[in-house]
Amino acid sequence: MANTPNPITPKVSAQLQPQQPKLSWDAEKNFLPSDIIRPLLLRGNERGGIFLTSDDNALSKQIEQLHQPDARNVNVRPLFHLVEEIIRHATQNTERSSMGQRDAQGSRLTLDGLQEVPDLPLIVERISSEMTCKLLSGYDAHNTTLSVLNMLPHFSWEAKVVLTLAAFAMTFGDFWLLAQIYSRNALAKSMALMKQLPMVVEHAGAYRNQFEATNNLIKAMLDTTRCIVEFGELPTMYITDEDPEVKAAMRHFPIAVYWIIRSAVAAATQITTMSSKGIGHMSATAESWELSNWAHKLKTINDHLRSTLDNLYRLIEEKKQIDAYNMIKKIIYHTIHVDNMKVLKTLIYADDDISPIYDGPAKRRVHLEMLRRKNVLLLISGLDITHEELFILEQSYNESKVHEYEIVWMPVIDRSLQWTDAMEVKLETLKASMPWYSVHHPSIIENAVIKFLKDDWHYHGKPMLVVLDPLGKVLSPNAIHMMWIWQSQAFPFTSIREEALWEQETWRLELLVDGIDQKILDWIREEKYIFLYGGDDLQWIRKFTNEAHTVSRALRIPLEMVYVGRSHNKELVRKVCAAITIEQLSHCWQDPTFVWYFWTRIESMIFSKIQLGKVHDHADIILQEIQRLHSHDKSHGGWAVLAKGSTIVVHGQGKLALNALQEMEIWKERAIREGFEVGFGSHYKELHMKEYPCHRIEFPSSVRIPKSMLCPECRRHMHRFNSFICCHEDYDPEAEIPPAVAAAATTVAQYEG
Repeated sequence: MANTPNPITPKVSAQLQPQQPKLSWDAEKNFLPSDIIRPLLLRGNERGGIFLTSDDNALSKQIEQLHQPDARNVNVRPLFHLVEEIIRHATQNTERSSMGQRDAQGSRLTLDGLQEVPDLPLIVERISSEMTCKLLSGYDAHNTTLSVLNMLPHFSWEAKVVLTLAAFAMTFGDFWLLAQIYSRNALAKSMALMKQLPMVVEHAGAYRNQFEATNNLIKAMLDTTRCIVEFGELPTMYITDEDPEVKAAMRHFPIAVYWIIRSAVAAATQITTMSSKGIGHMSATAESWELSNWAHKLKTINDHLRSTLDNLYRLIEEKKQIDAYNMIKKIIYHTIHVDNMKVLKTLIYADDDISPIYDGPAKRRVHLEMLRRKNVLLLISGLDITHEELFILEQSYNESKVHEYEIVWMPVIDRSLQWTDAMEVKLETLKASMPWYSVHHPSIIENAVIKFLKDDWHYHGKPMLVVLDPLGKVLSPNAIHMMWIWQSQAFPFTSIREEALWEQETWRLELLVDGIDQKILDWIREEKYIFLYGGDDLQWIRKFTNEAHTVSRALRIPLEMVYVGRSHNKELVRKVCAAITIEQLSHCWQDPTFVWYFWTRIESMIFSKIQLGKVHDHADIILQEIQRLHSHDKSHGGWAVLAKGSTIVVHGQGKLALNALQEMEIWKERAIREGFEVGFGSHYKELHMKEYPCHRIEFPSSVRIPKSMLCPECRRHMHRFNSFICCHEDYDPEAEIPPAVAAAATTVAQYEG
């Protein structure tokens, strides 16, 4: 009886031999001819479980022979998500000390997105069966991998690997699902005994390294597959297969796909071995090394593909930003609107579910609808907008509410800088202090909008005001200079209004000091002689003011003097002003805001003229005098402007003005006969004809700089230089300053003539 052959054995043995299954899934159309696949299978060579070739190119060519994609496109992303979910839950089980622990985290995945491939379960089951049959029949991993590839010749690279991973996930998930529930489910327990699972669980600790190696390999498979899937999802409107970087990456696809599928075969081998032969047949040391080797190989491939993808994503983002930027230009400059909503929503991201602007007075967020069909001034600046700037803007805003315009602050931040808690505090403090609207957060302003602000509206860090009418049309690309010069009188802040205001202006003292100091305006009405002077040379100031007082007493004229400081070096100006007050040399502005506003208006007058294209107007006396005053401020000496009432008589360099006062005896008689302004003015001009001081006009790099400038003195083109200036305005010797910050300086464009 013992020697009698078992009649069942030959049948079972025959069933285990590799056969071609008969499926309704167009099997004959989805396999390559045997004359192609059979030679490839014979080329395999297994040594120590690692497939060796003399050249990766040879292997790549073998895989490419099995790749004959047709026009079918399968969205593999939903299936890949499902695979990731299965493997995530299964690998969690392998890491638990208790195999029967319940997983409390549910899945949100559904069948949505998988319906477009009706034969999907059949395809996945077919691949799973192919791997199992080949492994149980003694096929090596290489030939099994080629066999799987032979089943999927017409699918894309990403579809091949995702379908194969889905087949592996079915095997992997089945095994660990039983391990999870067999202790509390009778049916699962019976099936687990059939697969020897209790023994696997009992001895799992001894094979911990083996499980970890398998999990690491699975992670490498998923990471590399994710890269290949992402390549397939690249938007064709920005990236095509003909792009050099894409072509270079795709040359690695055959090798990458091969090793992903081969790794899936290896991992499936572990599960099949444990289920069919028991955990004792696993060689912990050798196989762990083998799996780790493959994981390393996949990681190398993944790193290369991920690096290429990162570069492509940057390129795509750049192209998207260009498209968005062009769309912004089209909406703002080439589209007719019925109101300003489209323009505002383009500049300020306005999702229907959020309120993008903050109402300062009401202390709440509101919708852009609050600005519909209103005149809107976009105040564009960084978080470094100063107290002085806000003070003058608020003053003008409160005075001109009758004009019914709204200001919206758009805080623009350098996106390369990390957003910090200190920046958040600064933002909230500024928003709370403003009596107008503010964009809720800088992140709402998109990168394409920032590019538009810089490239088209020439925002470079200095605050600016862009004026939009109720239909969203740009009335002025930057009205901040008008606001500084004329405040609410500049409404509606159009370029036409700006030109009209300049046509009404003359070179007079009110142009320099209007809206700053009422005492000076009173002196003007009283027709007093007024010296406006500046600089930070205290020795010159003492000499100049003492000589001026001496002349005033000698000629018995009503002479007033006011010190207006300098445009920079605030601390030194403060000390000079304190000395002037203590020594009673003259009137000076104790409030530094007055000094800042005076010089900001001077600078704004130049920028206003530049914006209107008047920079080369030889007949523009105001521009010439303002340039001269600006130049005096940039020198290290003093300067003085003499006016009688409103009329400016002399505008000169400090050294010559002092010499002219000291030489009073030369022009005294003429001053008595014709007036102080005639005597002093004529003598100053004589001195000036003998000595022409060098003029310098400087522009911060944060503003739009003209290509050329005319000298305010000789009217020839000035020479252009680039220089660096640091005035230590906010220097704190006690503070720790990073080297890069300490060495930083203000870049300027400098004209000399």
